[in-house]
Amino acid sequence: MGAGKRAGNKQRARFRVDLLLLAVGITFAIVAWGYLVFAAIDFGATARHEGDGAAWLFLALASLGAMLCLFLGFMLAVRFARTVGLSAPVEPKPKRNPDAPKGGKRAAR
Repeated sequence: MGAGKRAGNKQRARFRVDLLLLAVGITFAIVAWGYLVFAAIDFGATARHEGDGAAWLFLALASLGAMLCLFLGFMLAVRFARTVGLSAPVEPKPKRNPDAPKGGKRAAR
């Protein structure tokens, strides 16, 4: 038996700008989402008590913006997980054999 070590050489972890940008983007999207949810609650309370038409419009815009920010945060989190290696891309379905009969295995009887 050999006396050598089987493990490979360790590589130093290096600073990755792409991961930093994804982390900053996720943080920004989630903070913006929280602010817009708070604003939508405030606009909703104002619209109910005072009946202000502009408050209803701002409520709708803040709600839409909050949905978009949360969606962006989730999409960036998925990309971050894929970049780090926590998830793998989905493999495509295999192509159907054009010579095989349509209808499954019992169709060729």
